[in-house]
Amino acid sequence: MTDIFETLESEVRGYSRSWPAVFTHASGAIQTAEDGTEYIDFFSGAGALNYGHNNPALTAPLMEYLASGAVVHSLDMMTPAKREFLETFQELILKPRNLDYKVMFPGPTGTNTVEAALKLARKVTGRQNIISFTNAFHGMTLGSLSVTGNAMKRQGAGVPLGNTSKMPYDNYLEGAGSDLAFLERSLEDTSSGIDKPAAVIVETVQGEGGLRAARAEWLRNLAALLKRHDVLLIVDDVQAGCGRTGTFFSFEEAGIEPDIVCVSKSISGYGLPMALTLFRRELDVWGAGEHNGTFRGHNPAFVTATAALKKYWATDDFQNELAGTIAALHRGLAEIAGLVDGAEIRGRGMLAGVVFPDQATASNVAAEAFAHGVLVETSGSEDEVLKVMPPLTITDDVLQRGLAIITEAVRTVAGKPALAAV
Repeated sequence: MTDIFETLESEVRGYSRSWPAVFTHASGAIQTAEDGTEYIDFFSGAGALNYGHNNPALTAPLMEYLASGAVVHSLDMMTPAKREFLETFQELILKPRNLDYKVMFPGPTGTNTVEAALKLARKVTGRQNIISFTNAFHGMTLGSLSVTGNAMKRQGAGVPLGNTSKMPYDNYLEGAGSDLAFLERSLEDTSSGIDKPAAVIVETVQGEGGLRAARAEWLRNLAALLKRHDVLLIVDDVQAGCGRTGTFFSFEEAGIEPDIVCVSKSISGYGLPMALTLFRRELDVWGAGEHNGTFRGHNPAFVTATAALKKYWATDDFQNELAGTIAALHRGLAEIAGLVDGAEIRGRGMLAGVVFPDQATASNVAAEAFAHGVLVETSGSEDEVLKVMPPLTITDDVLQRGLAIITEAVRTVAGKPALAAV
């Protein structure tokens, strides 16, 4: 029965239109619908379920915590659950990477951490302008929308979105020159018409913007340029972080140290709402209560986040295993791209996919894959990229089954004969 969703729920609903199933159970990389149909999940809650659905290693401490009568909601008050998370995050994530960041709980979602980052950058520098990049996506609230590139999402604001400037992302000009040349000239030329920014915000991989991945060299050059001009660097790691690109933070490969980092989605490890804004210690100029919110202290999320960090990031074992999963995924994507002339792999790590020359192909493949038991979404301004984002913990057999279904979906859409039944 889906009538109540169609008659009472707002027309703004999106994913339920692409995947018209009523999901009742989930485990690991499998979701089960009300009619018993099983779907391999290559969506992972838009990146909120890096460790899969109902991960037993996280379920057990969560259930124990809830049954104990411990505090669930606490705003920004102190609790043992928050203390253990902070201690674990410091010991397992910050210290091994030599990151001396303060930790702020800005509210429970990705757009909350972006809003806090923009607000802090403006407060620290006394400047208003923020520079973001073409095809960027940073959230759906007004500040986040102001630094988002997608026209459709920006139009939903209903008001002018000001105090920001846009610059070309890495390879936006397709080799026509350095994509940082215009930014560099703008910062140096007082007549450029672009106000000196408080910060530049960037995704190392543009998850919603077509899976464009910035080169490590480009990121290093960007960080050095901003440092020369006393402009803060904000990395939005909401979707690309928490191991999604192969390391805990997506910027580790580039060897840079952002001034501010936005983290959400899989930081709770369980799909529970949670976000962090991390920043250099000297940037902590907030007054008490100057940025607040009711849902900054969701203790069940602290519990599952702590469990996830201890389970997967206490040693290098998980990251080493993840490298093998990434290699297997990219081999499968290469085979898929090879089925269509002009198709190419995009993205990095487990945030990757295939862009097709015919913009309708990705959506048609996603629909065909759903019909045969795989949840996979599209990305890009015209939905031209098939976005494959399985749990990081997916087993090889399930990964290969999902890739095989997508391969046959591409064959069907492209009008190529199937090799074998899946």
